[in-house]
Amino acid sequence: MFWLSTPDARRPSTPKTHFRMKDHYTALGLGNSASLADIKKAFRQKASQYHPDRNMDAGAPARFRAVQEAYDVLSDEDKRLAYDNNRRRNLLDDPAQTARDIWQSYFEPLCQAAR
Repeated sequence: MFWLSTPDARRPSTPKTHFRMKDHYTALGLGNSASLADIKKAFRQKASQYHPDRNMDAGAPARFRAVQEAYDVLSDEDKRLAYDNNRRRNLLDDPAQTARDIWQSYFEPLCQAAR
């Protein structure tokens, strides 16, 4: 059996882990069109709710860190722009709408030119 002699066959396979982007808007309970005032208000509410000094739940520190990270990104204009662009590239918002936008901007002009 040839396949047993290959180095890959002897190594246990390692599961591939996919990087999942954190959704900062969800961490703050907001939509992607939230204003800076909305972001600040949501941060204050969530930070108060999940602060480890006020919330003794075992998951509170992790949730507090997620809320803090979300605020750090979304309250800075440059970081938010980069985050939003990355979200769009990763199709987090609406994959069907992204597909329609791609079709309309790239393929429809080609189809019309071919007619």
